[in-house]
Amino acid sequence: METKKDLKLAVLIDADNVPYANVKEMFEEIAKYGIPTFKRIYADWTKPTVSGWKKVLLENAITPIQQYSYSVGKNASDSALIIDAMDILYTGKVDGFCIVSSDSDFTRLATRLREAGMKVIGIGEKKTLSPFITACDKFIYLEILKPEVVVEIKKNGKQSVKQGTPSTPSKNQPLSKIDPTIIRLFRDSVSDLEDENGWTFLGELGNLLLKKKPDFDPRNYGFSKMLPLIKSMNAFEIDVRESGKNNIKHIFIKKK
Repeated sequence: METKKDLKLAVLIDADNVPYANVKEMFEEIAKYGIPTFKRIYADWTKPTVSGWKKVLLENAITPIQQYSYSVGKNASDSALIIDAMDILYTGKVDGFCIVSSDSDFTRLATRLREAGMKVIGIGEKKTLSPFITACDKFIYLEILKPEVVVEIKKNGKQSVKQGTPSTPSKNQPLSKIDPTIIRLFRDSVSDLEDENGWTFLGELGNLLLKKKPDFDPRNYGFSKMLPLIKSMNAFEIDVRESGKNNIKHIFIKKK
């Protein structure tokens, strides 16, 4: 996975099309890619349907942008988000955008921002349509950011329920299954990158997979990292090599 902690990101949230739960985990995920310098959220805040966001905004220092609905059936907040995104783009103060929405209406915005050289990360629910997903450099499903619920049995026989972390390997139903399509994607990508002996560096493979499939993430399949996912396929050989510095090891894979 590509990580650039020095990127300045504008985080723009469509409150009408994402739930307010797990926003804390969402910003922890965004921190892997950069620093949120703009944090704005768009909605008609006079509606009772978005009242649950109030506490979340205060806890995460997100600036609410009020946008009244001028007519029934139209989402005026979408237009406000798009206009702000273009204004921020032309300030030159950010390196990328994080668009938080499950609405495919932002497909053209994501495409335009990438044309301007911006890194575009999308975050939304599994129901998000593919045009918006493929328009982003990377797309992250909100469902994989939910903390794991851990049930502990105490000595007295009572149960104690607490939350784990988003990086905890999930025991819940994975969002996607490891089917022949994903295995073929891996095999084709290895073929694209392999050296004369058939070996492919795992880091380069991860970058290529994201270019081919922006919503690729090992967590979608129930794994916290890519290597355990590859091992579960039982279709590749794995070679761990010493790099010669700071106990860093390089992992290479090869088709069986």
